[in-house]
Amino acid sequence: MIDLTTMSGEQLQSWVIDLLAEMFELDKASLTAESNLYEDLDIDSIDAVDLAVKLKQLTGKRLQPEVFKTIRTIGDVVDALAGMTEPVA
Repeated sequence: MIDLTTMSGEQLQSWVIDLLAEMFELDKASLTAESNLYEDLDIDSIDAVDLAVKLKQLTGKRLQPEVFKTIRTIGDVVDALAGMTEPVA
């Protein structure tokens, strides 16, 4: 299981890029925080659900549906994961 609390933002982004490249057979060199999952990477809604399930398996944390719906870019995925490490007030 991945411990998100020990990763810097850069490490988290690198990990997400590695995961996307592996899951969807993408060229890692072409992936950036601004890459749009749907328009640039051709990830469809089924793929997005697969990604959410995989993230839960790897982190033990579930993306909330309202957060999941707002994700458009790799940077959004990184931000959502980083947000799951913050203590809830």
